[in-house]
Amino acid sequence: MFKSLERFLDSLTPQRGIFLYYLIALFVASSVLSLPFLYRGEKDTALIDTIFVAASALSVTGLTPITIAETFNTSGYVVIMVILNLGGVGIMAMGTMLWVLFGRHIGLKERMQIAVDNHQYKFSGAVKLVIEILKTLLIIETIGAVMYFIYFMAESNDFYYSLMNGLFLSVSATTNGGMDLFGNSLISYEEGYILQVPVMIQIMLGAIGYPVLIEVRRFLRSRKRSFRFTLFAKITTLTYLVLFLVGTFFIFVMESANYFSEDSWFKTLMNSMFASLTTRSAGLTTVDPSLFSDATQLVMSALMFIGASPSSAGGGIRTTTFALLILFLISFSRGRKDIRIFNREVDGEDLRRAFAVIILAVFLVFSGIISVVLFEGGRFDLIDIIFEVTSAFGTTGLSTGITGDLTNWSKVVVMIFMFIGRIGFISFLFSMGGKQKELSFHYPKERILIG
Repeated sequence: MFKSLERFLDSLTPQRGIFLYYLIALFVASSVLSLPFLYRGEKDTALIDTIFVAASALSVTGLTPITIAETFNTSGYVVIMVILNLGGVGIMAMGTMLWVLFGRHIGLKERMQIAVDNHQYKFSGAVKLVIEILKTLLIIETIGAVMYFIYFMAESNDFYYSLMNGLFLSVSATTNGGMDLFGNSLISYEEGYILQVPVMIQIMLGAIGYPVLIEVRRFLRSRKRSFRFTLFAKITTLTYLVLFLVGTFFIFVMESANYFSEDSWFKTLMNSMFASLTTRSAGLTTVDPSLFSDATQLVMSALMFIGASPSSAGGGIRTTTFALLILFLISFSRGRKDIRIFNREVDGEDLRRAFAVIILAVFLVFSGIISVVLFEGGRFDLIDIIFEVTSAFGTTGLSTGITGDLTNWSKVVVMIFMFIGRIGFISFLFSMGGKQKELSFHYPKERILIG
């Protein structure tokens, strides 16, 4: 039996292996979160809601039909933080660390799965990448937890409250998990700028991509003036910054006459920045999204659809996919066939993948929206459903407050989107379609009229 199972696992493509491992992880996480001693008082949470919380934590989304602080006890908080970290660094990263600790050899199959789980092309150095990711994540979380502990101690003078909220907030912000122990995210800290700034920094570090952070660490340690950042790091950082600024601008302008109409320009700016940044994949928020105008919610939905960077804690189509689309449009408008940026040319295979991801993601999200509309039977406004589905796809976790009132079938749809968003759209497509095959022959080419 075990040999048959081993042969089955060996026969899987890396993408299908990742898909299977995440399903197993979801089953284990749901089983653990079903344990009664993790709850306050008697456990009365429905099974579908328990699975939903497990899926949300594992995919570091943050959408939840229940209030975490009121439902779970301290042990439950710890378990959720473990699941958030597991989802934040990836199943294969955690598995690799266990293999290393137990002295197991990391073979080519495992290295390929690590590369797929972290959206890498190279298999060499995969174990080293995982170790660096874990180190980076733990350093960021530790620094954040200490800062938040000091902040909450000064505010409440309650050691347990400060310790637990500091740890949970730091893990949630760094992994872009979006969950909280306050019951209303960071809405109570709408003017708590001392808290907002470090949270925004952690969100950015968690969503900009682990390879970028590793490159920055190497640059700071390098004594060579000739150190060169990769094209991936440059495009990712530039796109992340542009999306952040564009989102901030639109939210600031549109809500200055709406939600922020009676607030100072500084408060409007800070909360607009936070709202824009959190759409990358964070889910934590200082303003209830349902209070924003429909136009702002649509802009935020678009930003959540784009999501975070590859090899990060976020989901969506990814920033680099969006960047390649924009670069192609710019090159096409100038009559160029190739895409050039930072004295480099983009590989045509990457461009084809980007277009495939965008087209299929639009179709998939559109199908998800229609499904939820049908399941809900007109109980919610269309804008609320669009916001919910794109939030799940981008593993963001923002909501207009309808998550807990969704029907079971709608919750299943949302969980599927959280799952797809976490494992990555390319990995999901390959897990469905199998291995790519090179054709042994080609037919004559013929042009088709376009437009």
